[in-house]
Amino acid sequence: MTVKAYGAHAGDQPLVSLDITRRDVGAHDVQIDIAYCGVCHSDLHQVRGEWAGTLYPCVPGHEIVGRVVAVGAHVSRHKVGDLVGVGCMVDSCQGCADCEDGLEQYCDGMVGTYNGPTADAPGHTLGGYAQQIVVHERFVLRVRHAEDQLAAVAPLLCAGITTWSPLRHWNAGPGKRVGIVGIGGLGHMGIKLARALGAHVVAFTTSESKRQDALALGAHEVVVSRDPGAMAEQAKSLDLIVNTVAAPHDLDAFLNLLKRDGTMVLVGAPSTPHPSPQVFNLIMKRRALAGSMIGGIPETQEMLDFCAEHGIVADIEMIRADEINAAYERMLKGDVKYRFVIDSATLAG
Repeated sequence: MTVKAYGAHAGDQPLVSLDITRRDVGAHDVQIDIAYCGVCHSDLHQVRGEWAGTLYPCVPGHEIVGRVVAVGAHVSRHKVGDLVGVGCMVDSCQGCADCEDGLEQYCDGMVGTYNGPTADAPGHTLGGYAQQIVVHERFVLRVRHAEDQLAAVAPLLCAGITTWSPLRHWNAGPGKRVGIVGIGGLGHMGIKLARALGAHVVAFTTSESKRQDALALGAHEVVVSRDPGAMAEQAKSLDLIVNTVAAPHDLDAFLNLLKRDGTMVLVGAPSTPHPSPQVFNLIMKRRALAGSMIGGIPETQEMLDFCAEHGIVADIEMIRADEINAAYERMLKGDVKYRFVIDSATLAG
């Protein structure tokens, strides 16, 4: 099956319209007409070859929502007509301890929605900047939001779950003070989710101009991290920090804000390393510095259901497929509130 897509033939070339092939629907497969696909910073890093190992042609996109149009003979979880989503994974070994625990994202055999190994042509997975996709039912998620919210649901499949997973793992909720560092695609979801979970939310931004936005998203307090006095007022006050910033920066400035036994979790992925933090900042208060990557399928479904129940979606700007290169340049400048989403209907021409 040939469908229209947008992708690049090399890291130094722009994304262009492509014709790609999707596999036939197997016994456990779900075929999805893609309605919308979110645009993640990871897409830009991968397609431009800034992360090692990019395979071309590269079709990015792992924040996918749409409608089921066909299912395989043995599919039991989904039916034709269902609204569904696909996130950052489309396969895993399905037999290791990580998979058995519903933590497929940590499986050594996890297959990414794009740039992962597959028997399908061209030998690696092609993502959601496309009209359709065929995915094993295990990696297809139910969407319970109203259909008119579907475009704004798309970023939940990466930005939403990337912040939800550490908030849940480190027990964000009533009585906890949670810091969210960075108010972008990830951070704006972190604020919404931490607030809905019942935590006291402190947002950190380098820009005074984002103060009112952060409060509107649900932050109880907003701190401009370039203000030493404002940072000092937060010293030893936070139980958990979710750091979404995807650029190298001084981690000690934020580790100082953790209480004894507090944890800072890194979810932003800079292309070059952070400066190494001071060990004494960790050992003197038994603080922890941790990392977290998306979430497993059960946890992603939990997040989608929670968001549907609480009326949570991403703040988005819709674009046409042929606007993707301009959107990348704007994304690099932080000029989006807070996630671009491709209207897949525009792929046809």
